[in-house]
Amino acid sequence: MIKLVIFDLDGVLINSISNMKFAWNSACKKSNINIPFYKYKKYIGLPFDKILSNLKIEKERFLTITKNYNFFSTKKIRTLKISKKNINFLKSLINNGYILGLFTSKNRKRSNLILRKNKKLFKYKIFPTKNLRGKPHPDGLKKILSMGSFKPNEVIYLGDTKYDYLCAKKAKIKYIHANWGYQKINIKKLNKINFLYDLKGFLNSEK
Repeated sequence: MIKLVIFDLDGVLINSISNMKFAWNSACKKSNINIPFYKYKKYIGLPFDKILSNLKIEKERFLTITKNYNFFSTKKIRTLKISKKNINFLKSLINNGYILGLFTSKNRKRSNLILRKNKKLFKYKIFPTKNLRGKPHPDGLKKILSMGSFKPNEVIYLGDTKYDYLCAKKAKIKYIHANWGYQKINIKKLNKINFLYDLKGFLNSEK
């Protein structure tokens, strides 16, 4: 039986693609880099330094680019929020006895600016840290499991990228793919839903 539902943030609970595009394009301009957003978009879901590495950017430039990206992302971050419909759905899960968690590649400061008072809905929240390997490594999910002493078969993770899928697979927990998110995955026998509220059907089938 599922006890804990863990959510990714970007692409699953919020649509932040326009903010990402603005932050990336602005950071590139500030840093004198010519890499179009569509190339960046392919790696959404990975830690930011891994994205920079995949884009063949010199490591000595990582810190400056990261600071610029965070600055421009934060500049318009308050335009992002979880919709009232999604908030009501999350509350309905809690009312039905489920515990909610959040595991995102977005840093704590920007995530909290988006979540605002709704961060209280998530009992467990994991953000990137220096001592925690990011997706697709399972460290974040395993940490959440240990925080509540959950068994892997009592947990599901809802994500929207192949990195989320691989992360859940390595953590040996169930994964559900959000088809409305940023990446499509063509994997046989993969649980997929088209709308957030479809998650209830899956949870009911697991009882």
